[in-house]
Amino acid sequence: MFNLTKEQADRARALHAASLIVDTHNDTILHLIKSPPFITSESNPPSPRRTLGERSEHGQIDIPRIREGGVDCLLFAMYVSPLYTARLRRLVQMLDAFTVEVERYPDRIAVATNHREIMKTVKDGKIAAVITVEGGEPLEGSIEALRTIYRLGARSLTLTHFPRNELGDGSGADSGSHLTEFGVEVVQEMNRLGMLVDISHLNETGFWDVIELSEDPVVATHSNCKALCSHHRNLTDDQIKALGEKGGVMNLSFCAGFIKDGIGFGDPEALKKVTVQDWLDHLDHAVELVGTSHVGIGSDLDGGCGFPGLDDVTKFPSLTEGMVSRGYSDEDIGKILGANDLRVFKKVLK
Repeated sequence: MFNLTKEQADRARALHAASLIVDTHNDTILHLIKSPPFITSESNPPSPRRTLGERSEHGQIDIPRIREGGVDCLLFAMYVSPLYTARLRRLVQMLDAFTVEVERYPDRIAVATNHREIMKTVKDGKIAAVITVEGGEPLEGSIEALRTIYRLGARSLTLTHFPRNELGDGSGADSGSHLTEFGVEVVQEMNRLGMLVDISHLNETGFWDVIELSEDPVVATHSNCKALCSHHRNLTDDQIKALGEKGGVMNLSFCAGFIKDGIGFGDPEALKKVTVQDWLDHLDHAVELVGTSHVGIGSDLDGGCGFPGLDDVTKFPSLTEGMVSRGYSDEDIGKILGANDLRVFKKVLK
């Protein structure tokens, strides 16, 4: 794929094996949970149910494939569609389903809630799983719900998904509005608790509110560069710079529609137009803006993302090979693969 020399290929393999690799976003729980109700339609039937422990021909992430890809720490997102009427209950079902699944494989994976637990889990030879919530909908406007999901192990909240919710506008429903009073309260309480504030999906005005409001570094767990792809989910150069100045990390997703203009979701033919080189272009652009200390990886696998060459978690070594091919140093590759996010985890998570 990259026409590496033998020396470069050997270097990439060694680097990948030596690095603690972090992926800051996936939607795998949506394919594990067995409890109804499911949001489906004739054109969108439920995907086959899987387990974490068994390698599946479906989907993109399970423990055997995580091991093959060399990934050490993954942020597992709990996304509750706003179509649910009992959103907090659905989140509890997801948290329970994920916890039960992890407990089936105690020698292979464990939930981690802070930097120390992540490092110990990986040192013990296990995969570190960090629980996150994608979208503030399950809070149902209650700050008590935020504190409760923290007690249940959640350590990051993506403030919005595409639509508007009780916290503010998502990028897909951008009216130019600021964070709501509740949104402001949530960010402040997340800072107090020690939770990662995730601005992926948030509208631009809300983004600037978070940058001004948060006392901690903030992250984009799965976003790309608007200068290279105009999708509303992507970040402008000014946003990327502000995220870096705040000490945060922009984690680049594998979503083809966020990497290249004109690529729709669910179109296999269109996906063939996107390559790992295109993903590396986004990496290069972000690095040009903020350096190598504020960029990471947030695949969004099992969430409708991926493309040939980066279509499941086993393909992570291609990212390391690609960075070697583009001239990144060993130190910089290690930072992008995971050290940058680990720095923020150490500072924020309690």
